[in-house]
Amino acid sequence: MNKGRFGIHGGQYIPETLMNAIMELEEAYDKYKDDPEFNRELTELYNEYAGRPSRLYFAKRMTEDLGGAKIYLKREDLNHTGSHKINNVLGQMLLAKKMGKTRVIAETGAGQHGVATATVAAMMGMECEIFMGKMDCERQALNVYRMKLLGAKVHPVEEGTKSLKDAVSATFREWTRRIDDTHYVLGSVMGPYPFPGMVRDFQAVISREIKQQIMEKEGKLPDVVMACVGGGSNAMGAFYHFIEEPSVKLIGCEAAGRGIDTFETAATINTGKIGIFHGMKSYFCQDEYGQIAPVYSISAGLDYPGIGPEHAYLHDSGRAQYVAVTDDEAVDAFEYLSKIEGVIPAIESAHAVAYAKKLAPTMDKDQIIVINISGRGDKDVAAIARYRGEDLYE
Repeated sequence: MNKGRFGIHGGQYIPETLMNAIMELEEAYDKYKDDPEFNRELTELYNEYAGRPSRLYFAKRMTEDLGGAKIYLKREDLNHTGSHKINNVLGQMLLAKKMGKTRVIAETGAGQHGVATATVAAMMGMECEIFMGKMDCERQALNVYRMKLLGAKVHPVEEGTKSLKDAVSATFREWTRRIDDTHYVLGSVMGPYPFPGMVRDFQAVISREIKQQIMEKEGKLPDVVMACVGGGSNAMGAFYHFIEEPSVKLIGCEAAGRGIDTFETAATINTGKIGIFHGMKSYFCQDEYGQIAPVYSISAGLDYPGIGPEHAYLHDSGRAQYVAVTDDEAVDAFEYLSKIEGVIPAIESAHAVAYAKKLAPTMDKDQIIVINISGRGDKDVAAIARYRGEDLYE
């Protein structure tokens, strides 16, 4: 990788007001990423605070029901705060502490990244402010309350589509206003360099563990590793240590919303074009004039009009495949995994479960699929009930 580039993607497309903050971050990350003491502290936080390593669970009933490949679930939903987001937040906030920062800001969509940031801020004694689209605040009210409970200030973002894209824009604006004592804990493998590589490195603990755990259980690598993709941090984390293993197929599952042939979709690789937004060159959903298009998904965490630059590169090179999964398919998979394995996945993760339901029956019984269950679904129960026309409080 050329510095900050994944093929043609990536880079640093940022206003001059942010250049000093980005350079400071880049310098700090280069200094600490291979530092034994930093990594010892981070591993201790992963193990003692986040509850790592997360389980690799054989989904016996799902495997038998689908009648094809053996299915394993990487249980990131069992981490403290209920998702993979804690991996990146612990890494970035430990780094922010080393840089002397006392305040953190973050964007959030489904609220899981915001909750993780607020949680670690409470544990580390840092000031914390979260920016969240007004629409997402309404559909993820439980997580909004969790953030406030943890001591964070939550700013509902009223601009634009009032969703994740606008929350990211608002957080970047806030960072330009106050960079001296503030670190922006960006939640995905996107934005200007060094964020995409840094977030990937912190999330790569997922694939490192999968590799070790599957070798212990099966004595061989999986045939397929799959994960849902919005910005793409849980997928990048699950893919990273398999990129150099050509026998392992990597599949990212995008949110097709109401279908990739409609305007109500967030499937960036399947419908997007190359553009520049939020500090990076990558694929984005755009209108005919090249403006960033409004996107839609039932999942607040996948409701983003772009994808991380390393995913764009993996797509271009053919190393990873990106498939589109509709709301209906994801909701069916949400209910299916809950009933068949007693695991309620985040609606984001359910997109990957949905594609596994199609793929597993076409594979041999001695083949293996690992699905990254990026988060737990408690936060989605009320929204799915509404989607099914039920009211929880009747």
